[in-house]
Amino acid sequence: MSLPQPVRGTHDLLPEDFARHAHVQATAREMAARFGYAEMATPIFEFTEVFARTMGESSDVVSKEMYSFESRSGESMTLRPEYTAGICRAFISNGLQQNVPFKVFAAGPMFRYERPQKGRQRQFHQIDVECIGAAEAKADIEVIAIGASILGALGVMQDCSLEINTLGDQESRQAYRTALVEYFSAHKSSLSKDSLERLERNPLRILDSKDKDDRVLVEKAPLFNDYLNSYSSDFFAEVLEGLSLLGIDYSLNRRLVRGLDYYTHTAFEFVTTALGAQGAVIAGGRYDGLIETLGGKPTPGIGWAGGIERLAMLIGDVPASIRPIAIIPVGDAAESVAAKLAHRLRQDGHSIEMAFKGNVGKRMKRANKLNARAAVLIGEDELARNVCTLRDLDQGEQSEVALSDISAALGALS
Repeated sequence: MSLPQPVRGTHDLLPEDFARHAHVQATAREMAARFGYAEMATPIFEFTEVFARTMGESSDVVSKEMYSFESRSGESMTLRPEYTAGICRAFISNGLQQNVPFKVFAAGPMFRYERPQKGRQRQFHQIDVECIGAAEAKADIEVIAIGASILGALGVMQDCSLEINTLGDQESRQAYRTALVEYFSAHKSSLSKDSLERLERNPLRILDSKDKDDRVLVEKAPLFNDYLNSYSSDFFAEVLEGLSLLGIDYSLNRRLVRGLDYYTHTAFEFVTTALGAQGAVIAGGRYDGLIETLGGKPTPGIGWAGGIERLAMLIGDVPASIRPIAIIPVGDAAESVAAKLAHRLRQDGHSIEMAFKGNVGKRMKRANKLNARAAVLIGEDELARNVCTLRDLDQGEQSEVALSDISAALGALS
């Protein structure tokens, strides 16, 4: 019988991996809070329609990658492949239209059936920031600034760069769409099967094609920038000016687009080459038509999602935030006293490690392996005098401390 393995595309977050994930989430949560973004969560599964509407019936995510199932009542449900749609659904269903700007942070697992590779799993985790109800360019600047602040706080900003583009308003987008249809229609014989299907329905998605022949055509395709009206140009200029004001470096990527019609104006990605092939660690944009697509009243919005797995690989090892104190009984007589002391110290707020068995040498070895801050030794001699030996494992010094005073002594360790 073969040993049990995790499902393909999933992985176990063992303590060392979990520490990196937790550090990414905690850092992102703290930075988002500094900008006034409150944390929320949505259900892990939604009605399939929520994602089919917002991501497009013909998109790869909806047609090929979603984990959908039929409930016992016959309704189609889907494990969330991303956070934005669920948060926008929550905004509508909870009647939050009067609470704008609705500024939230979220973190959790997502699910997509795709080919597993480095930094990409079928169950993966994201941090997410959304600002709903703000049409101003200042919202775009703020949302991007949160991403830059998180990367900076994680110490990985030097490995990342911000790429940004504008998709203009709906008028500009329609003009660009017409130009793309005209251009690609003249090269139908060279288009892939998928891109031929996209030509009439959603020509902007051809720009994301990975097909090598499509890529040749895309390189010579019209640029969105040439079809922007004055309002869209001014909006984008204000965003870029705001980023420069905050000292956030960026580069223009005129090929950076979003295929769905509800995306407007700013599109951006923080990308890195530190993980091998260049990949986005944070990607987002303005989605002024999304709430309306879900059946709500027209409401602007902008947000981004970041891959926790990729960010966790960038930051490397994370030191334990809390270093334990090792309680080490010397001899059988000290076991019960040590157990009672460990319980009292935990109630006082200390992190205590007490091995279940082993001599002093083995227990000290374990304490060092756990990077314990100090060790408290209790033997027969100490018991007789109601004291313990406090050994500072950083300084290599030790002293006797009354058992009644040990909690305060531990608290005084720097």
